[in-house]
Amino acid sequence: MRYSICLSYNGAEFCGWQIQPTAPSVQAALEQALSRLLGGAVPVTGAGRTDTAVNAVGYIAHFDFDGPLPYETSDFIYKLNAILPRSVVVHEVLPVPDDFHARFGARRREYTYFIHRQKDPFVAPWSWQCGYPVLDFDAMNEACRYLLGTHDFSCFEKTGTDNKTSICTVFDAFWRPYTPSYLSVISGSSSVISSGADPSSVISSGAEGEVEKSHPYWYFRIAADRFLRNMVRATVGSLIEVGRGKHRPEWIAELIENGTRGDAGESVPGNALFLSKVLY
Repeated sequence: MRYSICLSYNGAEFCGWQIQPTAPSVQAALEQALSRLLGGAVPVTGAGRTDTAVNAVGYIAHFDFDGPLPYETSDFIYKLNAILPRSVVVHEVLPVPDDFHARFGARRREYTYFIHRQKDPFVAPWSWQCGYPVLDFDAMNEACRYLLGTHDFSCFEKTGTDNKTSICTVFDAFWRPYTPSYLSVISGSSSVISSGADPSSVISSGAEGEVEKSHPYWYFRIAADRFLRNMVRATVGSLIEVGRGKHRPEWIAELIENGTRGDAGESVPGNALFLSKVLY
């Protein structure tokens, strides 16, 4: 029988999802835990690679096992989580059709990248402190329009990869301000961190203009049928250059049309990147 697993992981301790010969990976940790529970080697197939330090929420994988699981589903998940490292949690294990495939069956993947624009020790592990004093998010969102559609995205792909094609279809891409959850709870002291502006009031009111542009917390979301290695981090780095005024928004279209990886922006750090949704 084939089973799907829904899990989340903090990528800080791993070289990424895929097994590496000399470094810890999420795939290896999950296979080892399943093998202990099921009494034999259990290969696991994931929805796709994630790079070193990249995180995932609701990641999907599948494995095959001859027959029903030896425990009730809730007990199986409990035991699996007890074996797995603290940085990995399994949410759900379900029987699926034999032709279900965690990687090839996925039709939409979403990534989310977080930035903060002033020092904040509470979001720093999962967000990039982007210290540029001016970022034009209107220009960055305008540039996002040129990502939409089916294109060859090799300008954002890590060099030396062995993909058969660099063509992807991007369904959505945008920047939005947000309020970290701890600020929503500790609303009375949020002004200490947000330089006098209450972040929750900025978001809930839908305010535009300078107040929103100066908001300290932003995220970038992009959805596509597939992603190339390093694609999201290179895309974010390129959009940041647009926001700094180094390039016009149309530069993104020019990159996609004629650019190489060397022409695009630098890759941003991996710890702030989350694979946030996989749809089948």
